[in-house]
Amino acid sequence: MNPNAKIFAGTGSQNLAEQICKSYGCQLGKINIQKFSDGEIQPIFLESIRGDFVFLVQSTYAPADNLMELLLMIDAARRASANKIIVVMPYYGYSRQDRKDRPRVAIGSKLVANMLVAAGADRIITMDLHAPQIQGFFDIPVDHLDSSAVFIPYITQLRLENLTFAAPDVGATNRIREIATYFEAEMVICDKHRKRANEIASMVVIGDVTNKDIVIIDDICDTAGTLKKAAALLKEKGARSVRALITHPVLSGKAYQNIEESVLEELVVTDTIPLKMESEKIKCITTAELFAVAIRNAYENKSINNLFFHSQRRDK
Repeated sequence: MNPNAKIFAGTGSQNLAEQICKSYGCQLGKINIQKFSDGEIQPIFLESIRGDFVFLVQSTYAPADNLMELLLMIDAARRASANKIIVVMPYYGYSRQDRKDRPRVAIGSKLVANMLVAAGADRIITMDLHAPQIQGFFDIPVDHLDSSAVFIPYITQLRLENLTFAAPDVGATNRIREIATYFEAEMVICDKHRKRANEIASMVVIGDVTNKDIVIIDDICDTAGTLKKAAALLKEKGARSVRALITHPVLSGKAYQNIEESVLEELVVTDTIPLKMESEKIKCITTAELFAVAIRNAYENKSINNLFFHSQRRDK
């Protein structure tokens, strides 16, 4: 008898999990995330998962309760004798802490990886890690999905006349170069220097943007300060239009205000993190179908190669 596949949602990704189940063609599993008056969390599965493939959908954006809730869900599933526990983490929190960039700091993304494995996760499915090498922090399989699978069709339908891609920093050049190559378009770099986290000291544009329709692509938008400054600088240098496609809409602090005040035509994000409020400038594209296919292929032991960026490339 083959094990069943069951999908459960944490409180941080309830809406996305419902859309994943709709695309997958199943009902969302029954779970109760109980909270004591002091905030302590206790997840309780309300149906048997013995011998099943259990998929737990939860992005670990702030507050840290989302991460703790996920760890407890994993532990509960393990103790309920699940066959396999696959963590579907659309947004991997603490991914920006991927190295020691100064003395005496934590490597948060490695610590999170250790905790997920220690809790009992057998596999991780995630999207657009801040640094792809974070996959190496795990000794279990990691399926690292690429948002280009949903962004490429959107960019195509825009039919921009002088399409040019902009990397928000030097570290993003490889990713932007691949997308620019796909569209046979040019690329520029917005080279920034930070004083400290969330505060930019200076920024320069490397490349010609005169009369170009610029598309900025990045994995995370936090306070949107970088986006606001980059868009203004690109327009100042002669860009005809500037828009941004960002995978994970963290959008903290004055982010919404910065976006509204910016010269951006639009900010396109995915639903890996739910939006806190609506904005005329923000458009959300769902990743539900992409994750549903990844879940199905993981359950059926099929390749997920067709979900990665290189499978989207045009035939020359």
